[in-house]
Amino acid sequence: MATLGLAAYGYGIRYEYGIFNQKIRDGWQVEEADDWLRHGNPWEKARPEYMLPVHFYGRVEHAKSGQKWVDTQVVLALPYDTPVPGYMNNTVNTMRLWSARAPNDFNLRDFNVGDYIQAVLDRNLAENISRVLYPNDNFFEGKELRLKQEYFVVAATLQDIIRRFKASKFGSTESVRTIFDSFPDQVAIQLNDTHPALAIPELMRVFVDIEKLPWTKAWDITKRTFAYTNHTVLPEALERWPVDLVEKLLPRHLQIIYEINQRHLDKVTALFPNDLDRLRRMSLIEEGGVKRINMAHLCIVGSHAVNGVAKIHSDIVKTQVFKDFADLEPEKFQNKTNGITPRRWLLLCNPGLAELIAEKIGEDYVKDLSQLIKLHKFVNDDIFIREVSKVKQENKVKFAQLLEKEYRVKINPSSMFDVHVKRIHEYKRQLMNCLHIITMYNRIKRDPMKPFVPRTVIIGGKAAPGYHMAKMIIKLITAVGHVVNNDPVVGNKLKVIFLENYRVSLAEKVIPATDLSEQISTAGTEASGTGNMKFMLNGALTIGTMDGANVEMAEEAGEENLFIFGMRIQEVAELDKKGYNAQEYYDKLPELKQAIDQIKSGFFSPMQPDLFNEVTNMLFHHDRFKVFADYEAYVKCQDKVSQLYMNAKEWTKLVIRNIAASGKFSSDRTIKEYAREIWNVEPSDTKIPPPNEPRDVADKNPHFAGGGKKIDLTSL
Repeated sequence: MATLGLAAYGYGIRYEYGIFNQKIRDGWQVEEADDWLRHGNPWEKARPEYMLPVHFYGRVEHAKSGQKWVDTQVVLALPYDTPVPGYMNNTVNTMRLWSARAPNDFNLRDFNVGDYIQAVLDRNLAENISRVLYPNDNFFEGKELRLKQEYFVVAATLQDIIRRFKASKFGSTESVRTIFDSFPDQVAIQLNDTHPALAIPELMRVFVDIEKLPWTKAWDITKRTFAYTNHTVLPEALERWPVDLVEKLLPRHLQIIYEINQRHLDKVTALFPNDLDRLRRMSLIEEGGVKRINMAHLCIVGSHAVNGVAKIHSDIVKTQVFKDFADLEPEKFQNKTNGITPRRWLLLCNPGLAELIAEKIGEDYVKDLSQLIKLHKFVNDDIFIREVSKVKQENKVKFAQLLEKEYRVKINPSSMFDVHVKRIHEYKRQLMNCLHIITMYNRIKRDPMKPFVPRTVIIGGKAAPGYHMAKMIIKLITAVGHVVNNDPVVGNKLKVIFLENYRVSLAEKVIPATDLSEQISTAGTEASGTGNMKFMLNGALTIGTMDGANVEMAEEAGEENLFIFGMRIQEVAELDKKGYNAQEYYDKLPELKQAIDQIKSGFFSPMQPDLFNEVTNMLFHHDRFKVFADYEAYVKCQDKVSQLYMNAKEWTKLVIRNIAASGKFSSDRTIKEYAREIWNVEPSDTKIPPPNEPRDVADKNPHFAGGGKKIDLTSL
């Protein structure tokens, strides 16, 4: 956003402990705390002068003047600012992260019996709010501390935004009362998933209870301010907070949510009289068992725009997950396909390739990635083909050295680097990759003299600490690796590495060295993916299903230039209708049967033969992601990959075609679409003069900083 000249603030929490560090001990994941601030953080600046109070608990008083939220507990939000510079344009935005602090009278104001020491120690309770990031990926866990975090970031951020609005020339005041009519023209707030959904009732509370706006006016302003990005369609990931918990923690917000829901359902009833089932489906409150608030429904009703993050995902959002809402307001639903920044994911991590591209088409592509299309001219240029291949080889040698140092496994740098790095989750189907590894192993063992295209299979990613099956999958991969890597018959034909503690800094090293990118989720489960784009831009070929942004990658490059396999979304739906029976694939496919039998019999865990029973049991009886159904197509597709890899020149031609087709997947394109189609601001390529030059040029430019509108990105 800074690179595009958009005046923006990114808001979130300054967690003391980020995502855990992953250690692999004896093949199992072990978590360690990530004390990332231990040595200080030179990029941040604490801003105590902007500290703000956040309220919790208490009760609602019905006064003549309206509702009052009283007897609350206060936690202070201390902001830390980090500058976020644009690329070569002297423009800097701010990321403001909130840290929780107890007020100085904490536990001391209530006629305290005099246990001063205990009162001071209890300050930790308030400050725990910003202590640690919840490490779940695509899974909702309804914990009170997490709800506190969600309200904390929202309440502090909205106060900050309103303060800034009032201080600007737009917040015109009539005898201390602010006129908020122009608020949505000056402020856009993008909700990054449902985690900041409480911003909707919170802004209503501020407008109605504090600023004394009439409900209808407050609601109109609120809706025009917010837009919501959906990030997943997995039902277990959707946030559904118990009403009882919200009532205890945020009693006034619950009342406001009930009022929003009542008016929303009145509207639905007017359009669809007597359709009680539709009312039940569309309500913000889910009845039956524990009453829950559906936060996605709240976001849709309280926003003027809703988007998914790839075409296929936005289509699922519109036609399946939130179909009733799209029937009601089709114009509200949009697509914004994700993108990646070419500054980090090409220039910084792969300078060799970036330089090679610049020699051919100039340097402008860094800010306009669509220019990569010009590389099509060089697909048959023998010298360019050799140079692209050479850069990849250098990256592989460098990464192989790192692997040998860290893992003490001798890596053959001329082997195909087959890489599957992402969070460990059943829907991402690391298990299918594992079955292919076992299949390759068995083929080598069956006929050791038969030519085999050597591979180094690299799998990496963290499992959520409470996700037992994901941890078992890691253990299985490491167990298979132990057998494969120590079998003298296999030698250096096949190596399996589980990459410990996968994170951005490691991604920057592995992605430029990758030959084959694994993007093999069951069709209809991966919202977009962005790793897929990073690999494409860095000269890897993709083996993948028609899921997420893979669909658009195939569209851009031509399906024949990716290794696409497996069921499409329609076929998955048909199989669901028919009933998925894993057993029939097991009975029909001898190589699959052999691999599963080896896992079941303890071939990979001789000391504990039944170690992986839960895994095989899941694959047969409750595999929602249908690994066996795509196994045969996957293995056949992998054989095609090996075939092509033997022809280095043809492989590299495909690599060049892929790089040339990756321009669409720049975050610059994504953010321009958000700016124009949701936030109603125009990006600007004005370069602000540096501090040592006079400023009058910038001052006269009406387009500077997007014409004054501020965009706030609220994220946990």
